[in-house]
Amino acid sequence: EEGPPALRGERERSEEGSAERGPGAAFHMFVLMEDLLEKLKLLSYEEEALRRHNMRPLSRHYFALPTNPGEQFFMFCTLAAWLISKAGHPFEQPQECDDPNAVISNVLSELRSF
Repeated sequence: EEGPPALRGERERSEEGSAERGPGAAFHMFVLMEDLLEKLKLLSYEEEALRRHNMRPLSRHYFALPTNPGEQFFMFCTLAAWLISKAGHPFEQPQECDDPNAVISNVLSELRSF
């Protein structure tokens, strides 16, 4: 075995953790994304959120694969703002040029107020 003992132990724990989760663990994120998409469709996200911002619908694996982090972050913020507003808390739609840390801070702050 190569590397310091601390790294070997960490590698062994990582291998044990993936074995405990089973062979389907690598695909769990895809299942979660499909569930999320179905829930968003039940809430009519395409008509209420996307058309208002002239955005295209999400693919089945949109957030499961890191394709365009900036676009994915803005989509996440758009959906978060829409869901917060839909829950009855007025929330200003973030803009693409807004500071990401400030946007996330505002979203978390609003969610804590629930």
